[in-house]
Amino acid sequence: MLVYIARRLVYVIPIVISVALVCFMLVHITPGDPLVAVLPADASQELAAQLRAAYGFDRPLPVQFGLWLWKALHGDLGNSIATGRPVLAEVLRAVSNTVTLAIAAAIIGFSFGLLFGLLAGYFRDTWIDKVSTSIAIAGVSVPHYWLGMVLVIIFSVQLNWLPAVGAGPGGSGQWAWDWAHLKYLVLPAITTSVIPMGIVTRTVRALTGDILSQDFVEALRAKGLRETQVFRHVLKNAAPTALAVMGLQLGYMLGGSILIETVFSWPGSGLLLNSAIFQRDLPLLQGTILVLALFFVFLNLVVDIAQAAIDPRIKRA
Repeated sequence: MLVYIARRLVYVIPIVISVALVCFMLVHITPGDPLVAVLPADASQELAAQLRAAYGFDRPLPVQFGLWLWKALHGDLGNSIATGRPVLAEVLRAVSNTVTLAIAAAIIGFSFGLLFGLLAGYFRDTWIDKVSTSIAIAGVSVPHYWLGMVLVIIFSVQLNWLPAVGAGPGGSGQWAWDWAHLKYLVLPAITTSVIPMGIVTRTVRALTGDILSQDFVEALRAKGLRETQVFRHVLKNAAPTALAVMGLQLGYMLGGSILIETVFSWPGSGLLLNSAIFQRDLPLLQGTILVLALFFVFLNLVVDIAQAAIDPRIKRA
């Protein structure tokens, strides 16, 4: 197991470097000057040249990438062009809010996804299967930003049960685990959980149905095992694939949803990316994309190790 973990860690190094290179180049190939956000309309050529030199935009791209990567390894992602604040502090504050939203959505989506998937797999071709499958298809098909607006209209505007936007009272972006803040989390968490719930439901249904049709399940039942014991064997065999799918979905949620966070004005990484794009804030855009991509790579690493711990056949392969 230790050899497997060491090998996966070695594989992560070139992936991280490639991710950093892609993040760096993506924002440089976009048209326009990133300094437009801070330069006055009547700025002279000398002032523009000074700012370009201060941000390092006057150097060749390989030199810019090397310096940017070196500083990033030391926790320095530069300063935001629009606000002048350190990018790392801005990104970490936004990512912490996105992590809170993603965890809440994962709890809702994965719980119902596993429940509906197992029910549909165990009761194939019955009304339970049809209802669970219909819910899964609806969850994958319905646009989540549209669902978010519908939930706001129903529960915020008409019923006045839950707040519509923000992450806390008075527009506060600081999170706290109390009802005053939790009620701001309910609607965006439900909206974010719908697509993962549908994907997990369909995956677990297919896995459960395939496992139940295998010979070893019939052998277990022929030996006189109770259905609860057979169910544990089914879960154990379905766990690696289901865990991989849930890990990917959690990674997508941690990546942030610009549309959902914009609809609910949730101060997460998606909303930060949205503002960075419109303000052409190049350092903030680079830093946000890099941190989110590293989150995704790290999450995949954790899922790979967890899969190997659950299923020893993966280590042998």
